[in-house]
Formats: sequence, structure tokens, C-alpha cells
Amino acid sequence: MSESESTNSGAGALAGKTCVVMGIQNRWSIAYAIAEQMAQAGASIAVTYVDERAGRDALTLAERFGGKGYTCNVESDEDLDKLAADLKRDYDRVDALVHSIGYAPAAELEGRFIDTSREGFRVAMSVSCYSLVAAAQRIAPLMTDGGSILTLTYLGSDRAFPHYNVMGVAKAALESSVRYLAYDLGPQGVRVNAISAGPVKTAAARGIPGFADTYRAMLDRAPLKHEFGAPQVANVAVFLASDAAASITAETIFVDNGYHAMGM
Repeated sequence: MSESESTNSGAGALAGKTCVVMGIQNRWSIAYAIAEQMAQAGASIAVTYVDERAGRDALTLAERFGGKGYTCNVESDEDLDKLAADLKRDYDRVDALVHSIGYAPAAELEGRFIDTSREGFRVAMSVSCYSLVAAAQRIAPLMTDGGSILTLTYLGSDRAFPHYNVMGVAKAALESSVRYLAYDLGPQGVRVNAISAGPVKTAAARGIPGFADTYRAMLDRAPLKHEFGAPQVANVAVFLASDAAASITAETIFVDNGYHAMGM
């Protein structure tokens, strides 16, 4: 069975829920796998994408499951306001929000972290971290029956990886934001968590210099040796969005075959 054909063990777990997945780039992205498995688990899905090119696969997926797609540039407050208004109009209530968005200019991932430019730092933090806060500001009010907010992070937030550079700093800020959002939103029954995914062969990841070496290192050192990819991450996202995870918040959950815990 291929990764794309991986079955969803959470069938029915999200029945009656509306799940918004932000950041689909193409059919190989983690966000795509999460949206697909959430739909297979019974959710009504809405997806966002940054432009027409990214929207091709996202819209095909949404239409397959009777969902809707929306263009949203997370650096635009107008786009985010419009997204919230459209979701209110089309779905009324949101139960889960998946934030799968991260970006730094390519030049910032090629050299040393010490050479990070001011603008590169700003862009990485704005797109990769602040966008979670901005989305939560607008979508949490639609979670009128409680809900779940998820974001995607990586071990580079805690350890230095070659060429990950400013993205590691942005992911560290993202994980801290998860904890503060969990504190703020807990009283209204909204849980906020992060999934720290191992290296997944997405189109975006392949653009990071040295990614192939990072992936091989995980396969060599992780205690679990089974195939690893986006569907394995998506399974955990379905769980965290479900009522089975009702008492889990402010957590960063590792999905990487155990690689994060290994010394050598």
C-alpha cells in the first residue's frame, strides 16, 4: 500500500464537524493529506491556498468531498478578514483549523544563519508564525461549540539543522505561540496544539538544501523503521481534531518515528 493509499483509522471521528485546512500547495503537501483524511473521517472541509497555481489540487480535493476552497494570502489582513466572513457565510461554525503554512526566502536557507537579512527574518516570522495568530484571531470566534487549532512544526525549532536557519527560529516562535494561544482560548473550549512532523518529501521540503541527507538520517536513526510520510502525520491531525483529544492542549506532539528522542 502506498502512502497516498494509506487508510484512515479515524473513520467517522469527525462526523458533523467543519474543518478548515490552510496552506495546501499541491497534492504532495502535508496539508493536502490532512484535508483528505479529515474528509474521509466525516468532516466537511474548507481549504485555502495562496494563489491559482496552488489552488488546482486544493480545489480538486475540496470538490471531491463537497467542500469549498478560498484564496488567502496570510500576509494580507484583508484576505484573512474575507476568509473569516466567507467561512461564516458558507459554514456558520468551524470546529477545527489546521495551519500548515511556512516560508522563508530561498536565499536565507542557503548560507549561514548569522547572515540572515532583516527582511528575510521578518518574512519568515510573519508567514510562518504570525499567520497562526492572525488566523486564530478571526476563526476562533467561529468556534462557537469549542474546537481545535493545529499547526505544523519541525524539530529544527529546538535543534540546529544545516540550512534550516531562520525557519528554525520561526518554528520556535510558532511553538511558543501555540502555548499562549492555548492559554487564551482554553476558556472557550478551543484547544491549540502543534504536530512536529519528521522530514516529509513534499515539494517545499525538497527546496531546502540538504533535505535528502536529513531524510536519510531520520530513516537510519529512528527506532521505528516503517514507511513515513504525510499520511502518518494526517492520522494524528484527525485525532487531535476529534473529541478523543478533548483534554489535550498546548502540546507539541512528535510524529517522526521517534527520531526526535535519539542521541545517535
